[in-house]
Amino acid sequence: MVVNFNPDRQHTISSVANISGTGLHTGVLVDMVLKPANPGFGIQFQRIDLPNKPIIKADCDLVTDTSRGTTLQVEDAKVSTVEHILAALVGMGIDNCLIELNGPEIPIIDGSSEPFVLLIEKAGITEQEAAKAWYSIDENILLYDEKKRVEMVAMPSVDYQITTLIDFNSPVLGTQHAGLKSIKEFKNEIAPCRTFCFLHELEMLLDHDLIKGGDINNAIVVVDKPVTDAEMSRLAKVFKRDKVEIKSEGYLNNLELRFPNEPARHKLLDVVGDLALIGYPIKARIIANRPGHSTNVEFAKKIKQYIKKNKHVKDVPVYNPALPPVYTLQQIEKTLPHRHPFLLVDKIIELTDNYIIGVKNVSYNEWFFPGHFPGNPVMPGVLQIEALAQTGGILCINAMPDGKYDTYFLKIDNCKFKQMVKPGDTMLLKMELSGPIRRGICEMHGTVYVNGKVATEGDLVAQVVKRSE
Repeated sequence: MVVNFNPDRQHTISSVANISGTGLHTGVLVDMVLKPANPGFGIQFQRIDLPNKPIIKADCDLVTDTSRGTTLQVEDAKVSTVEHILAALVGMGIDNCLIELNGPEIPIIDGSSEPFVLLIEKAGITEQEAAKAWYSIDENILLYDEKKRVEMVAMPSVDYQITTLIDFNSPVLGTQHAGLKSIKEFKNEIAPCRTFCFLHELEMLLDHDLIKGGDINNAIVVVDKPVTDAEMSRLAKVFKRDKVEIKSEGYLNNLELRFPNEPARHKLLDVVGDLALIGYPIKARIIANRPGHSTNVEFAKKIKQYIKKNKHVKDVPVYNPALPPVYTLQQIEKTLPHRHPFLLVDKIIELTDNYIIGVKNVSYNEWFFPGHFPGNPVMPGVLQIEALAQTGGILCINAMPDGKYDTYFLKIDNCKFKQMVKPGDTMLLKMELSGPIRRGICEMHGTVYVNGKVATEGDLVAQVVKRSE
């Protein structure tokens, strides 16, 4: 991470960065481009080789396969083996990034996160004018899979810490553990650790033509059974070597381990990458016993549900006028087509990939007060909803790739007006996505807060449409 890195601010990369390589399972050569993104954009993948260049958010609810890595999918568009690049982004403190791909799988490179960490370092890291909203785990969250003998727990902590333990009943690996006391340690202690597999798994993958991008230098192969000369010859041919050998320690081809417990550290790396799919930065101590991608993702979903269920208690926004806004009025006008007197958002004070908070200072001089209950001015409810919609429009447009967009109402439901909004009030306008944006359709829940209480709320659906040139 950069010197004087502020963990309570959002960050993106400073410049475009690219890397090319082969997908481990598909064998397809893929070009991957990392691009800076606005505050609140989050981590999103884009398949630029497919029609309409579909975008796939890094979200545990979009995981469709965990058999040989973690795969995200929206309709027919998928991205496989996302865990190593996600771990690198989390480990380097990157909150917002667009990842463009011209193929279906993240390049495996050397089987670790280190090449991606170096890529991010080369691109640079930029602090953004937006707060990073951490979510603290206030009680133990437990996942136990009796069949797989996996146990995972998230406990309250003032930092993000992870401990992994592995035990595969292997005389080669033995019982190993690895720990990450602070995410600052990720670059040097975890990122270099490569993926590993057992020889019997490797042979099964080869038999099913499922490891087309495999190379002797991007995976640690644990030899867990006697191997015939014929099998060694076959492996040498697959890996394009004159011959492969087995070290006395039980690893294939004299591969030098980067750490004595490199497999356990790589399992920790996978946990970091898979838990990035929660979609919320968390403060918790994670202990993972025999973790794998399927249970990591199941655990991510469990933590995400906990946060969604409990965060409303802490959801009343806090407004400090002394802090710089994320979007000024001038920046809002560059994003939205609305202008005075119909621009009903003064500034944006918080923006993530899931929600946005705007501010509207209600003045006695508003154009609608002379005609709406003269002598007893009350802000019309429909204009409160319009203010929410304009705020939500910025959230949705911010999530789109490059270009100019407009948002249009499709539906308004469940509106409730709980207290009047009058001159002198400050409206805090919160819009939160109810689900992933699909085909430009945005479903959001909106809330207007006045004096720490809910004044208005409702469910809004809008469509984001790219402006014609």
